[in-house]
This record gives sequence, C-alpha cells and structure tokens, in this order.
Amino acid sequence: MSTTTDNRKNIHHGRNIKRFREMFGLKQEALAYQLGDDWSQKRVSLLEAKETIDDDILAQVATILKVPVEAIKNFDEEKAIYNIQNNYEGSHNQGPLNNYGTINFNPIDKLIELFEENKKLYERLLASEREKIELLKANK
Repeated sequence: MSTTTDNRKNIHHGRNIKRFREMFGLKQEALAYQLGDDWSQKRVSLLEAKETIDDDILAQVATILKVPVEAIKNFDEEKAIYNIQNNYEGSHNQGPLNNYGTINFNPIDKLIELFEENKKLYERLLASEREKIELLKANK
C-alpha cells in the first residue's frame, strides 16, 4: 500500500468542511440556507459527518466558503499540525517574538493611563455642563 493511498484515506471531507465553515464563522443553518431549499441544519450536520463527499456538493460548498475544492479534499490536519509544530520549535533560537523586540509595558500602567484619560474627559464634560447651566441662567 502506498503512502499516497494512506494519506487520502485519512482525509475526512466532512470534517474539513466543518473546519473551514467554523474558521469563517458560518453556522450550519447559514450554510444550509446558501446551499438551497433542499438543505437544513441537520443535513449539513450529516454532510460534515461523511468521510467522502460527492464532487458536485464539494464544489457548491467550496464556492460558498470561497475556498478551492482541493483545499477541502486535501487538507490533512496531522500534516498541518506537524508543520506548525516544526516551524514553532525551529524558531525558538530566533529570540523573543522573532526579533521584533520585546513587549515592554506594564498593563497596570496602561490601565491607570486609561483612568486618567477618562477622568479628564469627565472633567471636560462637567465643565461643559456648567457652562450650559450658566447660559441658561443668563437667558432667564
């Protein structure tokens, strides 16, 4: 048995559709609506459970998700995780944040700055309201 056959056997079209759908923030109901009147959330759920899916349905789903059909057919989670893991582990010698520098701020200082800014805005609003009151008193 060849490794190509083994790799094809491990790819689950339905799970790949679910992954892409979730990545784009699309609910099953929305996908069913875009697929047409014959579709429901339940049918999309059943579709996502299938290991292999007909090419015409894959083409429709790919068009809706705006991804190539090959992405759904060939996405292999194990290979993606392996690739990400190797890239991450291989980058640890590059320094903090991949040589973009370190983050040098204290979140509490930022919070205090926000409170100070909020206080200044409140004082300006209060001064504006006082001016309005004085104008109303002067017009009486």
